[in-house]
Amino acid sequence: MQQRRIGRTDLHVSKICLGTMTWGQQNTEAEGHAQMDLAFERGVNFLDTAELYPIPPKPETQGRTETFIGNWMKARRNRADVIVASKVVGRTANDWFRGGRPSKLVRTDIFDAVEKSLARLQTDYIDLYQIHFPERQIPWGSNPTRVGNWPAPRDEDETPVAETLAVFAELVTAGKIRHFGLSNESSWGVMRFVAESDRGVGPRVASLQNAYNLVNRTFEVNLAEVCGREEVSLLPYSPLAQGYLTGKYDHGARPEGSRSQLFNRGQRYETPNAAEVQLEYNELARSFGLEPALFANAFVTSRPFVTSNIIGATSIPQLNMALDAAEVHWTGEMQQAVDAIHQRTGNPCP
Repeated sequence: MQQRRIGRTDLHVSKICLGTMTWGQQNTEAEGHAQMDLAFERGVNFLDTAELYPIPPKPETQGRTETFIGNWMKARRNRADVIVASKVVGRTANDWFRGGRPSKLVRTDIFDAVEKSLARLQTDYIDLYQIHFPERQIPWGSNPTRVGNWPAPRDEDETPVAETLAVFAELVTAGKIRHFGLSNESSWGVMRFVAESDRGVGPRVASLQNAYNLVNRTFEVNLAEVCGREEVSLLPYSPLAQGYLTGKYDHGARPEGSRSQLFNRGQRYETPNAAEVQLEYNELARSFGLEPALFANAFVTSRPFVTSNIIGATSIPQLNMALDAAEVHWTGEMQQAVDAIHQRTGNPCP
């Protein structure tokens, strides 16, 4: 599988990354190990996880996903062959991450997070350590299609970007992490971190992990220019829009055992007009003779500004189809058809 460089780093990752957020909730440890075995057999060298996982976040399962990955790397003795990305939570009132208190992006909390992740992963270092979501008050995903409250609310105790970034400098110096990335961040946020690193405050942001799919192309509005000029790699998540671009939810269906049926957490992809637009993309995929899931993943993987598409699966057949996206020839005709729908419908699910 083709490999691509993350930012200005020495990390070269497969163009498909194996996401892990279902392991420990929807998937057992044995199933997670089987997924990793298959993905690495097919050329994947990149895993993405988080201290938060599995999803949905709960105190009794938190950290379980990292433990599964650590056990797999220990059993396979392949740590040197695996590029591991993990994440620290931003501001949250959930108190189970820090032993009974809320969490922020301050030194004590970040060090607590990374030490626990290292222990669960059974490793001395994390290749790419990311801020899962900003500490400041912003809409989830950081890239809405319209302005809400104005002026935007701010917390009085908001941690300055420079203060947070300086902590990551300590982690790099200590050898606990190799590189630093962001997630669910806006153009302003990315540029603030870039500006502080250019001042010598801390490590340069190497990557951005934001949602990107057929019904959410907000990255292209401003972030594409920011990331292109500043050499920040996009690591898109949710290429299937939480399953809504697989066709299984078409016409209001809610299959037994599906994420939407189990957890009722799909509101981001249940906005007004979303179902109609998703159905249109799914029918477009079929018109090209492709399964909607394969088509949607191939779209993301084919984008020139995508470094590694973070796929997810709860079964081996789903995983095989996601991996097959690396081999799909994305044509100009496909892109023109996708762009025609996007011109009419925009980004219904930011």
